[in-house]
Order: sequence, then C-alpha cells, then structure tokens
Amino acid sequence: MKTLVTGATGKLGSKVMNFLMEAVPAEQLAVSVRDPARAEDLKNRGVDVRQGDFEKPETLSTAFKNVDKILIISTTGDNETRIREHQNAVQAAAEVGVDFIAYTSLADAENSSLFLAPVHRKTEKAIKATGIPYSFLRNNWYLRNELPSIKAAISGQPWVTAAKDGKVGWALQKDYAEAAAKVLSESGHENTVYELSAQPLTQAELVSAAEEVIGQEIPIKRVNDEEYKQIMKKSGMPESSLPMLAAIQRGIREGALNVKSNDFEKLLGRPATPIKQALEELLQEADLI
Repeated sequence: MKTLVTGATGKLGSKVMNFLMEAVPAEQLAVSVRDPARAEDLKNRGVDVRQGDFEKPETLSTAFKNVDKILIISTTGDNETRIREHQNAVQAAAEVGVDFIAYTSLADAENSSLFLAPVHRKTEKAIKATGIPYSFLRNNWYLRNELPSIKAAISGQPWVTAAKDGKVGWALQKDYAEAAAKVLSESGHENTVYELSAQPLTQAELVSAAEEVIGQEIPIKRVNDEEYKQIMKKSGMPESSLPMLAAIQRGIREGALNVKSNDFEKLLGRPATPIKQALEELLQEADLI
C-alpha cells in the first residue's frame, strides 16, 4: 500500500506529511514535488521522493506509478492555470490506476459564488468522472491568510475590511493537514465530502480574539471594495492582485465562507482549534508573540 502526497514541500503538504508519518511507515509514503532537492529531509526520513510537475503531465504519470492512494493538493495561480494543472494530475492518476483520490477543495464548492470556486468545481467533476473512489476535503479558509492584517494591527494600523458581517470558518493549516492525513491513513472515506470549517466568525469577532492575544486594541476600518483595493495597493500589494483581494472580501460579504459543519469533529475526534488558541499558535509560529 503506497500513499502519495503532491506539493509535499509546501506549507500544507509538509504538515500533512508530518501527520502521515505518525500513522504510516515511511516506506509506504511517497511525495511528488517539482524540485526533489527541496524534499531532501523527507528522503532522509525514508519517504520515496519523486519528481512531478503539474505543468508536465508526462512527469506526473511517472510520479504516480504504483500508488494506491493520492492526495492532490490544489496548486496556486490564476484559475485557468489551476484548472489545467489539476486536470493534468487527475488524468495522470486515472491513467496509472490509483485506487483513491483525495483532493483539497473549497468550502461549498458546488454552490459557491467565490471567484476561486470554478477551479474546485471543475476538479471535483473531473475526479468523479474517473470513477475512482474519492474524498473531497473542502477547506474553508486558512487563518494564516490573515497574517498580513494581524502584522499591520500589531504595528498600530487598523483592521481594514470590506466584508461587512460576512462570516468565515477560519482554521489552522495543521487542522486541515491532520484531517487530510486521517482520510489517507484510515479506511472508510471512499466517495465522501468533508466541509472542513471551524465555527464561522465575523471580522469583528476575529479582531476581538486577536486583541486578546496581542494585548492591544485593534480599530476596524470598514470600506467598500474600491477603497479596499486602494488601501491594499498603498500597503504594497501588486496591482495584479487587487481584483482577487477585493473578490475575496466580496465573497465573504455574500456568505461564501459561512459554512457550518462538524466534519472536523468527525475526522479528528475534536472541533477545529478554538480561535484564540489558533491565533496564539499562528503568531508564535510567525515569531510575532
């Protein structure tokens, strides 16, 4: 039985591997990475390191050979690029005959209005079309995505938001990683969909928790989408990222990430890490407290 994780040197993938290695012997684990040199540590721990590039399908067909279970971690980039890369990975997995595909998707991917949703809808559809048993890990939102805002708040700047009272199910990457490792290392997860969302919170509720953790007041500056883009531009964000950042705020405002679920509890035997503790862990990891 061989289990392979793609993108295993990334922030999420490396955490998935740490959890997997607690549950599965290293010789039963493989990774597909663009640059094997970056996976030297995994190789030294006994993991089978393979070279695979989502932009080069022929490398994936080789990397995925003799694999029973695979975790496809969604890539980064614009929607068109991600859709193409994910299709390449799914096709390669089907070609070599893997028995199970897990995929890191998006909250409520089937119905979501979030601009990222088409990537995940199309990938889920492609996986289902293979007929291979699957598990869709619909990750809500990484708490670490808010690090720039938290850093700005620590330096005395306001928390800028255009999301109004929209709620988000923020969770730590380690919680998402542990859930993925459970699905890969246990049986009984065939043809499942897990909505991995912590207790949904508003921006104000997140800020309140952050105030307790950093020990200082954080004023909230509520703006419209255009103002949000201009503030992000002044903060140093590249022009090309501004529409995406505004679209995320709009999606939150419209409820795209307000997903209530106890699927973390189903998989982990506990809820996602409570928000105050999660913030403490995140800021300690980032050397901010």
